[in-house]
Amino acid sequence: MTTLRTARLLLRPWTTTDEDVDFLFDMYSRWDVQRFIGREPRVLADRAEAVDRAVRWKAVASGVDGLPGVLAITDARTGRRHGSVLLKELPASGDTEPLQPSGETEVGWHLHPDAWGHGYASEAATRVLDEAWRAGLVRVLAVTNPGNTASQAVARRIGMRDLGLTDRFYNVTCTLFEIERPAG
Repeated sequence: MTTLRTARLLLRPWTTTDEDVDFLFDMYSRWDVQRFIGREPRVLADRAEAVDRAVRWKAVASGVDGLPGVLAITDARTGRRHGSVLLKELPASGDTEPLQPSGETEVGWHLHPDAWGHGYASEAATRVLDEAWRAGLVRVLAVTNPGNTASQAVARRIGMRDLGLTDRFYNVTCTLFEIERPAG
């Protein structure tokens, strides 16, 4: 299984097609998208960086058999791209490059500004969490920039609990959220 569906969305692997790459470049070249992502946020400088991102994301594992770690959030009816949803291992803070795995699983989302405020992040994250629970995961974390109140609202909306600030992941201080597999 490489794609997931919701009532409105199709969550599928990113590709290196012109349409996917153009969308990735458009989205990640915007400061309003990138400002909360990474230790030293920066926008994509050229289309080649978007191609590289699509290639790297195809190789990211989710820890759920057959499910990529980064999926495109698209409209199930029209195919319009809205952003990305992640279910992947969190990198631990540390002195090595690349950062080493932490043993923790992360759920995350990045949306194009045109897709903000429509519930796509909550819908997509809830769907990948359903797959995480089916695969036997018992706990998933989310990390947000302390200033990213919109992402924090999504985390709360999908049932995540705010654990406060941490510097355990990505070599940054972030607000940590947790959700555990529902009983039953």
